Amino acid sequence: MNDLSSPDTIAVLSAEVPVSATLHVWLKAKGPDVPGAMAFVCRGEKIGEVSVENSEEYVFRPFVVVSGGALECRYDTATTAVSVAYFFNAAEVVEKGITVMHTSVANAPAPVKDGYHFRPPFGWMNDPNGFGRFGGRPHLFYQHYSHGLRWNTMHWGHAVSTDYLHWHHMPIFLFPSEDLTARPDKRGGAFSGSAIPLEDDAGIRVFFTEQVIERTPETQIQLTATSHNIITASEATVILPSRPSGLGLTLDFRDPYVVRGPDGFWKMVLGGLSQQGGVVLLYETDDPAGADGWRFLGVLLLEERFGSAVIECPCLIPLDGPADGAETRWALIYGMVNSTDASTGRKNLTLIAVGRFDGVRFQREFEQELDFGTDNYAFQAFVDGDVAVGIGWLANWADVSHAVDFPTAMTLPRRIILRGDHVLTPPVSSVVTLRDRLLDDRQLISGKPVSFPSGAIEISLELARAGAHFELSFEHPETRFGVAVDDAGLCIRFEDGKESTPRYAALGAQPSTLSIFLDTGSVEVFADGGRWAGTKRIDGFEPARGAKLVAEEGAVLSAQVFVLRL
Repeated sequence: MNDLSSPDTIAVLSAEVPVSATLHVWLKAKGPDVPGAMAFVCRGEKIGEVSVENSEEYVFRPFVVVSGGALECRYDTATTAVSVAYFFNAAEVVEKGITVMHTSVANAPAPVKDGYHFRPPFGWMNDPNGFGRFGGRPHLFYQHYSHGLRWNTMHWGHAVSTDYLHWHHMPIFLFPSEDLTARPDKRGGAFSGSAIPLEDDAGIRVFFTEQVIERTPETQIQLTATSHNIITASEATVILPSRPSGLGLTLDFRDPYVVRGPDGFWKMVLGGLSQQGGVVLLYETDDPAGADGWRFLGVLLLEERFGSAVIECPCLIPLDGPADGAETRWALIYGMVNSTDASTGRKNLTLIAVGRFDGVRFQREFEQELDFGTDNYAFQAFVDGDVAVGIGWLANWADVSHAVDFPTAMTLPRRIILRGDHVLTPPVSSVVTLRDRLLDDRQLISGKPVSFPSGAIEISLELARAGAHFELSFEHPETRFGVAVDDAGLCIRFEDGKESTPRYAALGAQPSTLSIFLDTGSVEVFADGGRWAGTKRIDGFEPARGAKLVAEEGAVLSAQVFVLRL
């Protein structure tokens, strides 16, 4: 490493680290001629050094501090750029998570005070992946790029929880190939997928799509990897090197979701697009570990109604009984990128189809839209004990540009409940623990404005009759939005200044009760226990500052406003 005697260009990251601490750092050389480097100093003694030569993209380097104690990470800012640095103790990381020492201006976490939605500790995030309970705890993996707040080469981030609300951030779990991580050129990476438990082991097996844009003849193929420590994944192997032939499929072939079928075999659903419309493809294997032997069974679903929409992030789960139950009904959940709802102008819809699944065929009995706000995308679910739980990306590609920053978050986790010929998606029951105090139960219902002390708010409304009309408007410095029930149904009213704004509406809905959750960057509406759910991302990092309710006299029986806190 270069001489570190110059105080003008030497930077130091300092921390008290535990014994056997593992450091993960990402460095980049500032020029092509001099390597970037970082030296590690413990109790005044240099104990190691890492270096990189790449001047285009940050390079990952691990380092173990055996003795622990006061640690300094020194680097010359004239030759070296640092994107991320964090440390953890492998034996304690599930309980305590990582400790972030450094992020840069380009990838710093969102400035969200009192926020209660899941957000990454740094960088970009989109689709949830591998959502499940492993080793007794809920785990969330997600699409991630560490070094900026825009979509780029995809990795898998990772977090662990006990209640779906409080999360410990874990080390980056899944890395793309070295070739893909060498340059920030958006050529692909480790795309979305799922996870299953390893037999007789605390570890997991993950399934994911690898994309390489210039690869021929397949830009997207399916890979699998394992992890015995649930901290980092093994080297991945290819399990599906090509699309099924003879179906007229486009190059879109992605997002494997694996679930145990009614016949005991592992089933895999993938999304794609054919000449007829969007498709869900079905595979299976009789390998108990799911490691190999995957064979194509056929097209499980064809979607022709919403334009040339590629089906993404399909998810298949038993809803009201065990997977092998003869009377169990299943939910097939899928997003449709490039789809359009002609009645409202909303794009990139997500549907839940409910029916019977015999391991080969899915017989649809009814369907409904997952979210009338549509900013609950790439939704992934699993059965946790006897309750189905899911989570989505709180965004929508119709609103998001790869060149524009925005608040990146996940939705509130939601239960999935089958009730007759409807599916309810209320928040997980632990959401009540977010209530810090009752702010108001008189002023809002009287028509007076209520000011919020923070952006973390829940509003609970009980209407005098189903479909009683009201309008709840929010004070926000940048966006006009609110929630209303009118002759058309339930809607999120949203004005963003664009020439054409979709109508975010559940047409015909006549709810009796509503729970409305506000956070910086979002509003989520749950009506009649989740019979209708609407999620809308709000641009910027400014919170709503207050609300006012307008309704006919007696139309609203009660209105409570709670301050929320993690």
